[in-house]
Amino acid sequence: MPRNNKTSLIQKIASQAYVTFPNCSTSAIGDNKTFLERQAELVTLLSDIRAADLKIAPPKKVSRSSSQSSAVPPVTYMHICETDVFSMGVFLLKSGASIPLHDHPGMNGMLKVLYGKVNIRCYDKLDKAVGGQSDTERQFDPPLLPFQGDDVRRAVLRSSGQFSHQSGPCILSPLKDNLHEIDAVDGPAAFLDILAPPYDPDNGRDCHYYKLLQTAGKKSEQSSEDETWLLEIPQPEDFWCGGEPYPGPKVSV
Repeated sequence: MPRNNKTSLIQKIASQAYVTFPNCSTSAIGDNKTFLERQAELVTLLSDIRAADLKIAPPKKVSRSSSQSSAVPPVTYMHICETDVFSMGVFLLKSGASIPLHDHPGMNGMLKVLYGKVNIRCYDKLDKAVGGQSDTERQFDPPLLPFQGDDVRRAVLRSSGQFSHQSGPCILSPLKDNLHEIDAVDGPAAFLDILAPPYDPDNGRDCHYYKLLQTAGKKSEQSSEDETWLLEIPQPEDFWCGGEPYPGPKVSV
């Protein structure tokens, strides 16, 4: 049952996010003791949030024709609130749906599963290898098209794991776990999402999508087992995000 506290938990989360991320675009934020303390308080609050607190529940099974299914977005978003400091909402993934690999330029984020299970794989972009092959010299399978060379990024797999409503939040920062892909596992899933600051293409915070590249031949001895290469791509045609109303407690910041 939802809690009956005078101040809702989602309001407490929003208020804590607002004081946690006022200067979150700075690269040295991870060294700031005050930030780390406030972030820990936010993690504690997020760890307690449940789907019932937001008045949402897993969808009931509904049979649809193939034509109807093709018109239904694989992912929907419930907007809760947004300020210059952060945005917060709920992503709902249909069974078998995925959010493709994408980045969060200069942004911090927290993701807390509300129901279902998701697999999350997190990557970071790396600097170009010193003394190694350039992005354009390296051979990929299949080969890159001539115009794609400038869109290749060297990266490393930082973490991979499965998250449920019993898991703690998944955290990303401007410098760590900043790129991720999310797959619903064994049914539909939903997660609360906080991004700080919000996406804003006018301020260099646009969302970019990537796909993993396969290299031809043996891996270099200097390469880590988790090192990989990414190709920036347009938003995949089979992915789009619809909207639906948020039914939970009102939030003001």
